[in-house]
Amino acid sequence: MRKKIKNLAFLLIGAVLLLAACGGNEKQSSTAKSNEETSSSSETKKYKIGVTQIVEHPSLNAAFDGFKKALEDAGIDADYKVENAQNDNSSNTTIANNLVSSGVDLIFANSTPSAQAVASVTKDIPIVFTSVTDAVSAELVQSMEKPGGNVTGTVDTQPEAIPSTIKFLKDELGAKNVGMVFNAGEQNSRAQVDAVKEQMSDVGLNVVEASVSTSAEVKQATESLIGKVDSLYIITDNTVVSALESVVSVANDHKLPMMVGEFDSVKRGGLGAFGFEYFDIGYQAGQMAVKILKGESTPAELPVQYPQNLRFVLNKETADILGLEVKDEWNSEFVK
Repeated sequence: MRKKIKNLAFLLIGAVLLLAACGGNEKQSSTAKSNEETSSSSETKKYKIGVTQIVEHPSLNAAFDGFKKALEDAGIDADYKVENAQNDNSSNTTIANNLVSSGVDLIFANSTPSAQAVASVTKDIPIVFTSVTDAVSAELVQSMEKPGGNVTGTVDTQPEAIPSTIKFLKDELGAKNVGMVFNAGEQNSRAQVDAVKEQMSDVGLNVVEASVSTSAEVKQATESLIGKVDSLYIITDNTVVSALESVVSVANDHKLPMMVGEFDSVKRGGLGAFGFEYFDIGYQAGQMAVKILKGESTPAELPVQYPQNLRFVLNKETADILGLEVKDEWNSEFVK
């Protein structure tokens, strides 16, 4: 009898243990399933990306294309809310406020004025910029290495671009008085012109300025330099670049070699540029945005990045118009 009771007790204990094991397995299976669903939900989330761009022109458009490609390559599903201020400061401010109030996950600011506008109205939403020349002077970041706050991105100033352009103007084109047309109201432009003036002064070149406030004034401002300069240097000024063809016309009519700040301006008739592809700095900015969206980093922790791979690109047709002999030692690439 005792033996039967003992056997029954063992059977009961075994049954309890078996039930406990099954329950544990079901719990673990349920937990694993829940984790999988959470992970799947995170991976398939559609992010809302606000995009603000100061004006329509090829370099900025290429930067945005690069940004989107970086997110696509990283598997980020994004819904873009794209706004363009058409070079109007009032519209730029309105766009910034609208994007912030729309509850986007991140803002891509494509230009200095665009970045300044959104940075002034939110300290919470992550902002990634590109096509900005001096992020520190624009008060977008505390420093290039440690941005701080909610803003970071990529600048469109390659450290060797301006020195290389100045050297080419002096040594290869024989320039002495260089004309610069720009919008003094753009912080990005003022910073570039000041840097150029300082470096040109160091090598004995003189800068003659012509300031504009709208694209409609660009041609007249360029014409005002005739007889005062022997060459032109057009930086990445949004106002002037949007009306670049009028500058090219005046320059070619008066046989003035015109160096420019980016490759798209070479394609549109500028003589040459030491630079990089805006698609690439947009792509770099996109890679930074991916880290922020995935929670791998914050804007405050991501150093501002410079463009890579400086190249010299030349417009052979413009060189022919100017009667300029292209030298092999320039190691130039020709625009298509």
